[in-house]
Amino acid sequence: MSFIDLGIFNPIVALAIAVIKAVLVVLFFMHVKYSTKLTKLTVIAGVFVFLGLISMTMADYISRAWGRW
Repeated sequence: MSFIDLGIFNPIVALAIAVIKAVLVVLFFMHVKYSTKLTKLTVIAGVFVFLGLISMTMADYISRAWGRW
């Protein structure tokens, strides 16, 4: 995909490919797909904690320059 110019969709496609690769690594190479439910719950909880931390970071980042444009 790096040789195809998609305009503003280049980062979106690159992130989508990276997320798909990460999910495949977690599911198959880390053997989460065939693990117990507790392991799957731990992975899902880690993803939610990560998303919470990213959302709080982005909320702080966006509100820093509020009204100073």
